Amino acid sequence: MAQIAKIESHAELKSSAEKFYGFFKNNMSSFVQMFPQIFKNFEVVGGGEIRAGSVTKWTYDIGEGVMAAKIKIQALDDGNTSITFLVFEGDLLKVYNSFKAKLQLTKAGNGGSIVKWTLEFEKANANSPDPKIYAEQAIKVSKGIDAYLGRA
Repeated sequence: MAQIAKIESHAELKSSAEKFYGFFKNNMSSFVQMFPQIFKNFEVVGGGEIRAGSVTKWTYDIGEGVMAAKIKIQALDDGNTSITFLVFEGDLLKVYNSFKAKLQLTKAGNGGSIVKWTLEFEKANANSPDPKIYAEQAIKVSKGIDAYLGRA
């Protein structure tokens, strides 16, 4: 049986943990306009706001062609400024038996924050690559949001 593996990526942000987390949580639908090269479509299945248990549908392209995923917001922790996403349907599960991503923000000494993305995955087979490209894109999007918040 394959093992669950983890990769982590971090970046320092100028935005406070609360500001970044609040924007990320409340504005996922705007990612299509903010990052059209990556995100092609986003919707909350059944409508409504993002909350624990919400199911979202994403269409995206990270350089490997347009892909789709249904993702459940598994946990939303306002106190710890973290969101856990669980992929339960879509193209990604052709490469991985399971895939979970966690966004965690912590305060930094300069009034900014540190964003940490943790990807937990189980490869579908020995030829499945580590999902480094997903970690890289998560940091790219995080830095883009941080730059936007600096201008807002």
